[in-house]
Amino acid sequence: MKLCGKTIGFAMTGSFCTYEKAFLQMKILREMGATIIPIFSYVPQEIECRFGSYKHFLEKAEEISDHRPILTIAQAEPIGPKGLLDVLLIAPCTGNTMAKLSMAITDTPVLMAAKSQLRTERPVVLSLASNDSLGLNFKNLGSLYSVKHVYFVPFGQDDSIKKPNSLVAHMDCIPTTLEMALEEKQLQPVLRSYSLPS
Repeated sequence: MKLCGKTIGFAMTGSFCTYEKAFLQMKILREMGATIIPIFSYVPQEIECRFGSYKHFLEKAEEISDHRPILTIAQAEPIGPKGLLDVLLIAPCTGNTMAKLSMAITDTPVLMAAKSQLRTERPVVLSLASNDSLGLNFKNLGSLYSVKHVYFVPFGQDDSIKKPNSLVAHMDCIPTTLEMALEEKQLQPVLRSYSLPS
């Protein structure tokens, strides 16, 4: 298990419909022997939604990881200078976060974590969940794809009929993507289809 003994920052942004799958991957990574440091953007710290409450999300992350989540920009800033993480995973990574990251905007704990990680040339892995990845955000996706030390969990169109601009990562590929990113390699193929709706 290549991730055993590694410290993984598990950063979560606001695509709540993917949280169940994200938490499953967090649990799998912990079972593989990795240390998990949860990091939350501001939106999931504030919103009550049909997928759960912010309190539930924070408690679940702490329960799985056995670490208190990073919740502020100030808490995230030392990640790079102190070498706290071997790899940072943003799962889910919304279109909003992707756009800001591509423009070097740092106004949430997750974006600060990414900036801090990249300043020391350590890997950042994005697990997309965005309804406009093939629309207004397509240019940001292309921009980040060419950035050194940024890697993508393989993704595809989750509903090409009803949401033709939407891309969602295959979260079951997260462990292998992280292993490859630690070797400075992108897991291939990046584009993987979902089964077509009947």
